[in-house]
Amino acid sequence: MTTAVQPRKEPRRPWTPSQIVLTVLGAAVSAVFVAPIVAALLTSLKSEAEAAEIPPHWLPEIWTAQAWKALWETGNITNWFVNSLVVSVCVTTVVLTVSALAGYGFARTEFRGKKALMGVVMSGLMVSPAVLGVPLFTTVQQMGMVDTYWGMILPQCAPAAMVYILYKFFQGIPRELEEAAFIDGAGRWRVFFTIVLPLSRPSLAAVGIFTFIASWNNFLWPYMVTNNPDLMTMPNGIATVMNSYGIQWAQLMAGGLMAGLPLIIVFVFFQRQIVAGVAHTGLAGQ
Repeated sequence: MTTAVQPRKEPRRPWTPSQIVLTVLGAAVSAVFVAPIVAALLTSLKSEAEAAEIPPHWLPEIWTAQAWKALWETGNITNWFVNSLVVSVCVTTVVLTVSALAGYGFARTEFRGKKALMGVVMSGLMVSPAVLGVPLFTTVQQMGMVDTYWGMILPQCAPAAMVYILYKFFQGIPRELEEAAFIDGAGRWRVFFTIVLPLSRPSLAAVGIFTFIASWNNFLWPYMVTNNPDLMTMPNGIATVMNSYGIQWAQLMAGGLMAGLPLIIVFVFFQRQIVAGVAHTGLAGQ
């Protein structure tokens, strides 16, 4: 009868000073980012009178969910959530399509005026979206798209940064893979859909997540282009409720958490894709 040999456990190595310093710094940075969320959550569980007290205190004296109930009763939360979801998903879909096609075209095709056209696209990175607010609104108004979904969606679909990210990634794909497919008789579109896009999943995921987050958080443009309460997104709807009933700090914190919850969920479930996408874009050393 043979006895099983227990694997020998190696003694745990003591932490080095550099590991201790990095751990402490990581914990401090994490606390800085988590503290506002914790403060908002605790404030949302206070009464309005207690939330407005000066100086403020962290823990509620009386725990209550009245702010959350009042926000559901006074605001059209479901409609705002659906509007934000529709706008963000549509913007993300259009941006992914346009960015992938444009980035691949710049990376793999040669045509007259390519550098000049690339410069025009990249110039979009130098202009603040706030500067374009008035001309964009005038254009949307002349096209009759004020107070419509398309009026909120289309002006957000000019993805200069996303085109550049995918352009840099496509440049890193070995040309031999495409040339082998061309020799086998595949056309440009088949190569793009069967070879290039599958290899680009990490970068496409990162671009899609970044675009979704930016569109979901966009307050200024939906605020400018729509006055219809039925078309308001989450940031605009919550701001309207706060303006109508004064500064209700507990409700404001509850609304902010409610608007940010989908983004927290997206980051928790897709953080690996975000990190992998950034690592594969070729921007880390830029």
